[in-house]
Amino acid sequence: MTDPILEQLNQKQLQAVKTTEGYVRVIAGAGSGKTKALTSRFAYIVDRLGINSSNILCVTFTNKAAQEMKKRVKMLIGDTYDVSLITTYHGFCVRFLREEINKIQYPKNFIILDAEDQKTILREVFNELDINSKNLTFKQVLQFISKSKGTSDYLGYILANKSFEDEQTDNLSLRVFHKYLDKQKRNYALDFDDLIHFTVYILTTFNEVLVKWQENIHYIQVDEAQDSSDSQFELVEMLSRIHQNLFVVGDPDQAIYEWRGAKPEYLVDFDKMFPDCETIIMNQNYRSTPNILKVGNHIIKNNKIRVDKDMITEKPAGFEVVHFHGKNDFEESLWVASEIKEIIKTDKAKYSDITILYRANHISRNIEQSLIKENIPYTIFGGVKFFERKEIKDVLSLLRLIVTGDNISFLRMFNQPSRGLGKKFMERLSYLGREQNLSLLKALEQNSTDKELAKKGAVEFLDLIAQLKELAKIKSISDLVKEILERSGLAELYRKDGDEDRLENIRELVSSMLLLEKEYKEPINAAEYLQEIALFTDLDTHNENQDKVKLMTIHISKGLEFPYVFLCGFTEGVLPSALSIKERRSRAIEEERRLTYVAVTRAEKRFYITDSEGYNFTTGLNKYPSRFLFEISEEFYIRKGKLSPEILQAAKVPAGNPNAESRELFAVGNLVYHEVFKKGRINAVDLEKNQYTIDFFEMGKEKPIDFNFRFLKKIADDSSSESSEHGTTDSAGDLQSHLKSQKNPFEEDLTELSKAESLENQPFDENAKADPGQNLNSDNASESVKIKDQKWWKF
Repeated sequence: MTDPILEQLNQKQLQAVKTTEGYVRVIAGAGSGKTKALTSRFAYIVDRLGINSSNILCVTFTNKAAQEMKKRVKMLIGDTYDVSLITTYHGFCVRFLREEINKIQYPKNFIILDAEDQKTILREVFNELDINSKNLTFKQVLQFISKSKGTSDYLGYILANKSFEDEQTDNLSLRVFHKYLDKQKRNYALDFDDLIHFTVYILTTFNEVLVKWQENIHYIQVDEAQDSSDSQFELVEMLSRIHQNLFVVGDPDQAIYEWRGAKPEYLVDFDKMFPDCETIIMNQNYRSTPNILKVGNHIIKNNKIRVDKDMITEKPAGFEVVHFHGKNDFEESLWVASEIKEIIKTDKAKYSDITILYRANHISRNIEQSLIKENIPYTIFGGVKFFERKEIKDVLSLLRLIVTGDNISFLRMFNQPSRGLGKKFMERLSYLGREQNLSLLKALEQNSTDKELAKKGAVEFLDLIAQLKELAKIKSISDLVKEILERSGLAELYRKDGDEDRLENIRELVSSMLLLEKEYKEPINAAEYLQEIALFTDLDTHNENQDKVKLMTIHISKGLEFPYVFLCGFTEGVLPSALSIKERRSRAIEEERRLTYVAVTRAEKRFYITDSEGYNFTTGLNKYPSRFLFEISEEFYIRKGKLSPEILQAAKVPAGNPNAESRELFAVGNLVYHEVFKKGRINAVDLEKNQYTIDFFEMGKEKPIDFNFRFLKKIADDSSSESSEHGTTDSAGDLQSHLKSQKNPFEEDLTELSKAESLENQPFDENAKADPGQNLNSDNASESVKIKDQKWWKF
C-alpha cells in the first residue's frame, strides 16, 4: 500500500520530512521540490506523530504561498484539521496582536495601514512641514521609516505616551518620521513593519505572554528563510526556545529582497547559531535541463554569502543556452519576436509557454512594440502595459491635445496636475461645447471670459496649450516631450509622488523617440509620432484568458517556472542595477547576481539572454553587456550577433572604479586621513551624490570627497583636541549614515517604560516558568528590550 505523505519523495526530501526534532536547516535549490518537502513534513508531524495541527506554526512570505501550502496539506491529511497557522509572518502577527495588543493599551480593533494609507499620512505631514519632493520623496521617506523602525526602539518611546513636538532636530527625514509616528499613535494605526515590531515588543516585554505562546507552538517551519529580516528571525527564534524545534528551508542563492531588510545570513550561518543543527542539501533539480543549470551554477559560484552546492538533474542535456547581442533595441526585440515564432513552429509550443523576463519595467517598452508588430499576443504580469501606464498616457494625451484637440485627451489633462477646475466648471464648459458644436478645448478658447470659465487654472491651461502648439512646429518629438513634462508640471508631479518607476518610464519613452528619429534619420514631429504609435496605444485588452506570451520582472517570476524563458535587457547598469550598486555596493552586486540566477533557473526547456548596443539613459553611458555575461564560460552558451572587440573590452571593465563595489562606506563621525588635506572627520554621507562631506582640521574647511577616492583611509580616534563634536547634517536620502551614527531618539525613559508596562495590571511570578531565554543567555524578558540590538546573532 502506498503512503500518500511519503511517496514520490527523493532521499533528501524524505530526510527533511522525517527529521522532525531540533534545529534543522534545509538548503533547497531552485526546482528541488521545496514546497513538497515542507507540506509533506507538516502532514507527517500531524498524521504520523499525532501532533495537533494548531500547535504547528508554518510561516512564509506571501498569501499565495500560504494558500498553496494549506491546499497541499489538506490533500494529504484531509480538511478536518486546523491549518490556520500555515500563514504569512504578517498574518501570524495580526492574529497574535488581536489577542495580545491590549497589554500595551491599544484596542484589539486597531487599524492596519497599507501603502496608500501611509502615503495619505505623509501628504498631511508634508503639508504641515511645508516640504515637497525637492526635499524628500515618499519613496525615500517610507524607506527611511522602515529602516528606522528596524534599528531603533521607537515603540518603547511612543508607548510612553510622549510626543515629538518638543524634539529639536535638523534632520528632515527624522522630523517627518516623528510626525508620522504621532499620527499613527493618535489613530491606533499599525503599518506592516509595526505588525512584526509590536509582536516582538510584547513578547520581549511580557514574560507570561511569551511563555504562553512558546508552550503552545511545538514546531515551527520557516519557508524562504533567506528572506527573513532581523525582526522576523527574532520572532521565530524566540518562539522556539522552549521546544527547540525550528525548521528553516530556503536557498541563499535566491535571496533577492535584501533591499527591503532581508538577511540571508540567518540561513547561511544557521549552523553557527545552532551548532547542533542538522543541515540537509536538496540539490536535485526537477525543472531545468543540464545545459540551463550549468549556466546558473557557473554564475552563482562568484557569490560569497552562500552555502556551496551545485544543482544536478537527471534530465537529458536539452537545447544550448543562447546569447543574442543586437546593434540596437529594435534589433534585440525583433530577434526575440522572431525566435518566439520559431519556437511556436518547431516545438509545437503555445504562446503561454513562453515568458520574457527583465530587471526593470521600462525594458518592456521595445519588447511590446516588436510583439505587436509581429502579431504576437502578450500579457504583462504584475504590471501595466507600457503605453497604458498613467505617466505615458498623460504625456501622449497632451501630445494628442495639441495635435487634434480631442475631448478624451482634454478630459484627462485639463485638471492634471490639479488646477482647481471643479465640477461646475466642467458642467458649464460641456454645455457651451454642445450648444456651440465645438470641442471642449475650442469651447474654452472661445468662451474664456465666461464667468464660470474665467478661472486662473483655465487661463494657465490655455496658455500652456498655446505654448506647446508653437513649440510643436519647431521641435522634434523628443525635445517637445521634455518641454511638455516641465511646462505642464507633470515632471514635478511625478517627482513629488516619489515614484522612481514613473520617471524611469518617461526616460524610456524619450529614449524610444530618439531611437525612432535615428531610424528615420531626421526629426519627427508630433503628428508623425502619434501616427507611428497609434498601433501600440490601441492595444487589445479583451479576453485575458487567451493564449499569450507572459512578460514580467524577475522579482515577480520568483517561485514560478516556464518552458521557454528570455532574459532581455541583460545590460550593465540594468542588470546589475546601477542604482542598487550605488546604494549598497558589494551587497548589491551579490543580490543582482542572485537575480540573474533566479532568472536562469525559471527555465525548463530553453533559455535565452539578450542585450543590445545604444545609449543607456539610466547610467548616461553607452550600453554594454552585463558583467555577469563574462562570468559564464563561453563553452556553456551559443552567441548570436557580433560583439566587437571595442564592446568586449569596454564591457569587461564595469563603469567607474572596478573595485568600488567592494569598498565599505565610512560612517558619519569616522576620523579619516587624506594624503593632501590630512586629518578630518566625516560630517555627512550623501548616497545620491556618492560623496562624503569631510571637515579637514588643518585647513578648517569642509570638502566633498567621492566615495571612490582610493587615498582616503579610516584612522582610529585618538581623542585629540581635533576630535571635537560635530553635528550631523545628513542629506534627505542619507539612510545609511543616519542609521549608523544618529543618536537613538527613543533611548530616554525606555527602562522605566519597560518596567511600568510589564508590571501595570499584569502581575505574574517570573520564577513560575522555565527561563524562556536560555538559548540567548537572557534571564529576563524585559531586559531583552534594552539589549535587543546587541544579540550576538544579529547581522
